[in-house]
Amino acid sequence: MPIASLDDIRGRIGTEIGASDWITVDQARIQAFADATEDQQFIHVDPAAAAETPFGGTIAHGFLTLSLLSRMAVDVMLAPDTLKMGVNYGLDRVRFLAPVRAGKRVRGRFTLDTVEEKAPGQLLTRHTVTIEIEDEPKPALIAEWLGLLFV
Repeated sequence: MPIASLDDIRGRIGTEIGASDWITVDQARIQAFADATEDQQFIHVDPAAAAETPFGGTIAHGFLTLSLLSRMAVDVMLAPDTLKMGVNYGLDRVRFLAPVRAGKRVRGRFTLDTVEEKAPGQLLTRHTVTIEIEDEPKPALIAEWLGLLFV
């Protein structure tokens, strides 16, 4: 995570802070997620059956794509130089807009919306994150993601 002072982070409110590296969502990753979550719906795990759908092949679970936010954040989210730890505080809004076909690459584009003191030594951040699909016109999803930082 990029390190910055609290003043610098607050100065970035309302701006795009960056985009993560690309992550490949291949069939092996989709299958591992299906196994971990016990969601074996054919559109995720059966290439032959999924080829007969409007998707034309297997697609990632929406929650798999959403779960990649944690990995994407490492590249982009600004961490205060006084950070002791940060935890996922939840999501206020998530919309799945386009399927991620097996083999595609995705990345997260982060905008810092707010930083507010929740309690002494605790900062609540809100980021709007758009997960883009390489060479696709529509994003996979848009989410408002909350993080709790202990400083």
